[in-house]
Amino acid sequence: MLIVENKKKINKKIRKAKTVFIMAHKDLDLDALGSSIGMYVILKHKRKNCFLVIDDKTHELGVEKVLKELDGCVNIIKSKDVSKNMHPIESKNLLLILDTAKKDLVQSSDILKLFTNKMIFDHHGKGKTTIKDAFLIQDDKVSSTCEMITNLIEAYDIEIDPYYATILLSGIVLDTNNFTLKTTADTYYAAYYLASLGASAKKVQYLLKQDLLEYTEREKLLTKIEIIDKKIAISKASASTVYRREDLAKVADTLLFFNDIEASFVIGKIGKTTVGISARSLGNYDISKILDKLGGGGDDYNGAVKFEKKTISKVEELLKKEIKNQEGE
Repeated sequence: MLIVENKKKINKKIRKAKTVFIMAHKDLDLDALGSSIGMYVILKHKRKNCFLVIDDKTHELGVEKVLKELDGCVNIIKSKDVSKNMHPIESKNLLLILDTAKKDLVQSSDILKLFTNKMIFDHHGKGKTTIKDAFLIQDDKVSSTCEMITNLIEAYDIEIDPYYATILLSGIVLDTNNFTLKTTADTYYAAYYLASLGASAKKVQYLLKQDLLEYTEREKLLTKIEIIDKKIAISKASASTVYRREDLAKVADTLLFFNDIEASFVIGKIGKTTVGISARSLGNYDISKILDKLGGGGDDYNGAVKFEKKTISKVEELLKKEIKNQEGE
């Protein structure tokens, strides 16, 4: 476990800081939020002044539930308020980035330049926009960033509240699609460890409950599937519907449950002029190579890419071209 191997270096950086800011990727999911809260608990245990930086205006259902239940329990600020909460000595500030290492995906790329001390914990692969001036713990063999933080909590022997353990467990369940993807013996052990701290499986299911209308909208994507080479599933959304990135990701996850499907790509609008692709793999098909060629990134199991001012049909054309190129290599 890479994060445990570096626990002394991590602790040294935290010990030197007086004020710590925690920031994850845009469009928070339960892995990003869960790992952020887990890190917040570690920092509080070490008596650090710390803040969660969240700029998202809307949240997916599980994240919304957690933020409401934690209202008043954690210090949450907007990125515009970071500078006024920083320690007057620049070297005493630390920015912790969780569940992404890419400067274009963080809640606010503007605040990156405010910090000389940055540390990143991420379970995705490196990409073109990976932040370079930071101490980086990037382990793409781990199921989730929540698993990484759980390992750190155990390594530091910190007792955490059962509710926080539950949020961490929900992040693991989410990113493994209920322990069906990217799951190792270490993942099961992390879940066991959180359960020993009082994590509630029933509460996890509550946090993962879905909105019926959103679910119905996602199901429409399963009616437009094309199979390439009997192992790659491509789903294309209607141009009239705008989806959240996590909606495309959930459909991509679902496609992997069909017989013979090794990889899935789901194309849809994620903004007024933005088209996204969410990709998933069982680990036997190199989706990251395709996504890199298209300007995105990922690892052996998941990844994504987005395009500005391109039609869904054009994006589909580009995707199929890269799939064909890979098949020919």
